Amino acid sequence: MSLEELKNYLPGFTDLNLLNAILEQGQVLNLEPGKVLMEPGKFVKMVPIVLEGSIKILRVDEDGKELFLYYLDAGETCALSLTCCSASKPSEIKAIVEEKTILIGIPIGSHEKWMDEFRQWKEFVANTYQSRFQEMLVALDAVAFKKMDERLMRYIITKMKQYKSNEMHTTHQEIANELGTSREVVSRLLKQLEKKKWIELGRNVIYIRDDFEELISK
Repeated sequence: MSLEELKNYLPGFTDLNLLNAILEQGQVLNLEPGKVLMEPGKFVKMVPIVLEGSIKILRVDEDGKELFLYYLDAGETCALSLTCCSASKPSEIKAIVEEKTILIGIPIGSHEKWMDEFRQWKEFVANTYQSRFQEMLVALDAVAFKKMDERLMRYIITKMKQYKSNEMHTTHQEIANELGTSREVVSRLLKQLEKKKWIELGRNVIYIRDDFEELISK
């Protein structure tokens, strides 16, 4: 990868010394959907910066149930992986590649060194903590205060924005896993939305109306 390509992927970084360090010390990875990058109990060996594509971050309980937290998009990294790196603790989250993704993995030692060496890297890490903290508060509020039908509709909107598409290719079981509920509940709620003509259900696909977000806000 050239310096110009990296600058296009990471327009927020203008420090050429930092960009060159990322090129020299980072490892570029091309990942297919479904690839598991991190798992609970495993040690994090790198700080992943997404250059293209997206990665889904999940919390997993002792029984293996998963709860969706947030997505990592282009130009972003994971606050929880930064925390594990800094504290030398095993991962507490699961990270799964959602679509074809290019990322650059930064060695832990480089991350720690750059915190003192590059102001932009320090700011990048601080901004990551702040934005991910807000996203996790949203996820926590949804679990604690919102009904499942509200959570499902917000989940659909998140997916629409993530893929920039009105087609959501997934199964009812996958949605249930990410929302921490049962497939039967998800299927019942999706049927209700279909009766309202807000969505249309197909085989492992959900077709969503253009004005879906406006409809649920009324």
